[in-house]
Amino acid sequence: MEHPENSEEYKGLTVNSGVVSPGSVNPYLKRKSRPTLSVQDYVDGIVKGNVTVLSQAVTLVESLKPEHQAIAQEVIEKCLPYSGNSVRIGISGVPGAGKSTSIDAFGLHVLKDGGKLAVLAIDPSSERTKGSILGDKTRMERLAVHPKAFIRPSPAAGSLGGVARKTRETIVLCEAAGFDKIFVETVGVGQSETAVHSMVDFFLLIQLAGTGDELQGIKRGIMEMADGIIINKADGDNAPKAELAANSFRNALHLFPPSESGWTPKVLTYSGFYEYRIKEVWDMVWEYIDFVKKNGYFQYRRNEQAKYWMYESINETLKNGFYNNPEIASRLAEAERQVLGGEQTSFRAAQKLIDFYYSNLK
Repeated sequence: MEHPENSEEYKGLTVNSGVVSPGSVNPYLKRKSRPTLSVQDYVDGIVKGNVTVLSQAVTLVESLKPEHQAIAQEVIEKCLPYSGNSVRIGISGVPGAGKSTSIDAFGLHVLKDGGKLAVLAIDPSSERTKGSILGDKTRMERLAVHPKAFIRPSPAAGSLGGVARKTRETIVLCEAAGFDKIFVETVGVGQSETAVHSMVDFFLLIQLAGTGDELQGIKRGIMEMADGIIINKADGDNAPKAELAANSFRNALHLFPPSESGWTPKVLTYSGFYEYRIKEVWDMVWEYIDFVKKNGYFQYRRNEQAKYWMYESINETLKNGFYNNPEIASRLAEAERQVLGGEQTSFRAAQKLIDFYYSNLK
C-alpha cells in the first residue's frame, strides 16, 4: 500500500510498509467461544460457589446494555433467598491512608477463623476517559491468591461516594455464593460516603497521623457515620503521633450527638504494614456486631438500607428514562444553545424539558 507521506512534499519523512502478521504459533489451536449461560445456569453456578460464574454475573450487573441488565436482574431476584447471611464492612479513609494494604492484613486475619471473604474494591475513574487502573489487587498480594478470598475491583465511574453503581447488587451475588464476610473499599473522597454507609453493617474509617491538622483530613459528616476510627502507620517514630491523633479524634467524637445504634465509636491505633494490633481492631468490629444484633439495630439498619436503595433505583430509572427519550435527546441541543445564548436561564430550560417529558408520557 502506497503511503501519501512518501510523496515529494514530505521529503525527509519515510514510512515503511507494515510487517505481514505472522500466523498462529500453534496451527491446531482453536479459540473456544464462551458458552452462553441461562439465568438458571448463573444462579446454579453462584449458589455452588463457582467463582468464574460469579465473576461473569458481576460483569452482567455492571454492564449498561439493556439486554444484560434484564438477565442480571433475574439472576439477582433468584439469588435473594440465598443472601443476607454475611457481615458487611465498609472501609474508607483519605487517599494514601493504606486501605488496600490494611485490607490484605485484615482479610488474612478474619479468614483464620474459616469462612469466605469477598473484597469489592472501588477504583477512582478518570473524569475525561472514564477509565480506571483497577490496581488494588497488586496491593493485596497475599489475599489475591488465597483460595477462600474473592477480590473484585470495579470502576467508580463518577458514582456518589466513590462506590460503584452496582455494588449493592454485587453484594447480594457474593452472599449467595457463600461469602460470609464482605469488605467494601471506597475511593476515600471524604465528603460523600453516604453510599457505602447505606450498604454495610460496620463503617470503618482509616486515618493517618503526622499529616498536619488531623481533624482537617476528614469532615464531620463522615466522622458521624463512622462506627470505628483507626489510625494507621502507628509504628516506629510515628507511634507517638498516632496516639496524639487518636486522642484528638476521641475528643472530637464527644462533641457529636449519640448514634442511633447506641454504640460509642472507638478510636484505635494500628499498623497495617507490620500487622500490629490487627486483632484489637477486629475485636472492636465483632463487639459492635454483637452489640447491634442484641439490641435489634442490626436488622433495623438493613431494612432502612433496603428502603434507601429502592428509592435510589427509582431515581436512577427516572433519570435514565429521561435521557434515553429520543424526543428529549433532540431538544437538549436547542435548550443548551438558548442557555448559552442568554435567551433563558438554566432552571427555566430544565423545567421546560421536564414538563415536555411528563406531558408526552404514554
